[in-house]
Amino acid sequence: MKKETDILIYSGASPARVAADLKPLIDFQEEGLSLEALSALIENHLVPHLMKYDCPGFQSMFNAIPEQGAKLGAQIALDFNQGVTNWQVSPGGAMLEELCCKALCRLFGLSPGADATFMYCGTYANQEALYLALHRKAENCGFDFGEKGLMGFEDPSRLIVLTSEDAHFSIKHAVRMLGLGEHNLVLLEVDKNRRIDINRAKKAIIELQKTREIFCIVATAGTTSTGSVDPILPLVEISRRLGAWLHVDGAYGLAYSLVPGWKDLFAGIDQADSVSWDPHKQFSVPIPNSLLFVADRADFNRVTLYSHYFYRPEDADAEPNPGLKSPPSTRPLAALPLVTSLRYQGLKKVIERLRAPLLAIRSLAEYLEKEPDIHVVHTPDTGILCFRIQPKGVPENHLDDLQEYVYKRILTEGKRSLSISKLNNKTVLRLVVISPAITINELLETITNVRAVGSEYLN
Repeated sequence: MKKETDILIYSGASPARVAADLKPLIDFQEEGLSLEALSALIENHLVPHLMKYDCPGFQSMFNAIPEQGAKLGAQIALDFNQGVTNWQVSPGGAMLEELCCKALCRLFGLSPGADATFMYCGTYANQEALYLALHRKAENCGFDFGEKGLMGFEDPSRLIVLTSEDAHFSIKHAVRMLGLGEHNLVLLEVDKNRRIDINRAKKAIIELQKTREIFCIVATAGTTSTGSVDPILPLVEISRRLGAWLHVDGAYGLAYSLVPGWKDLFAGIDQADSVSWDPHKQFSVPIPNSLLFVADRADFNRVTLYSHYFYRPEDADAEPNPGLKSPPSTRPLAALPLVTSLRYQGLKKVIERLRAPLLAIRSLAEYLEKEPDIHVVHTPDTGILCFRIQPKGVPENHLDDLQEYVYKRILTEGKRSLSISKLNNKTVLRLVVISPAITINELLETITNVRAVGSEYLN
């Protein structure tokens, strides 16, 4: 009988091989196929190349197979194919999203006036958050950003966003999309555990204020590189003193604020101006499923646009219109799979599922700290651990190549999946645990695999 870890999590095929296998699928012809023939085509040509996120060997990214309750909601949403734009298009869908958003604000302990909107992904949520920040800056300068844009500012090149050097690349996307450019994004140094170093940040801000205007600070509650949680409360205090908007990118980490023992890491999140979150990660609901929270529901008015045939101002208070709170005018019924998942599992089980990966990664870090051939790069805050294998006999200037070799070799075997990253300009191996099925024993098997491949490199 095969062990779970012997099952291929994907084919391990090269991009050229995958492309060749998929060509029959896009051979569009005059006559159609039967559903049976089409299913066989997909099963034989596509499925082998799809990553099996439910295998315990998948330890590289934030993806998960939807759990049973989420599947129920997703199937209903698919069957009815609701465009949850406004009351006119989907009364039940629009109302469910509004009620779900308010319930989630309460679940995460946000301010009484908080509100939320479902988004396609955390990247878009972060973009909208920075737009709201820039809009408020324009209001403080006496003009409507929606009307005048960047031209309303006396000198747009002075405007800057501050964030961690480990922040998600979507923050760079956001400043680009807003027309500011990366010149207007300043990266703050991190401490030994990859959190924003507050003392260095304060010194940097003093210098920056001489020539620039800080309109937004982005904290990360769970960086995608190491899972580190920036010190949110001190950043709240700094942003208030500056009159800057504080956005928390909690796409990965916010869920862990629900777990006793980890909640203190997120102190101050209820005082942020906005927060992003991706339930499609640890909550195991189908993609797309992301949210943007704001501390004051009136903040969403900055993106509201009315149309004579679609959104009418006179109906805004009486009818739920989720599409007024974010740019997409076509929106899926993303709230339903999240609602059915939470109702099916119950919060007790959800928290147990969230806690398991945190404990597994913590145990692994404690074990590896004692191993002479492995260097643990940081103390884990959440469910990610970065490390370097450094066997005796490998020169320092070859260690980056060794990490690359281990990563590529394990990936092409197809039984396990880990990832690599760059920290302090050094290549590191990275393990991400989302599924509670990935235990400390599964992680130790990966370490055994890493060591075995490392020995190949030496030989």
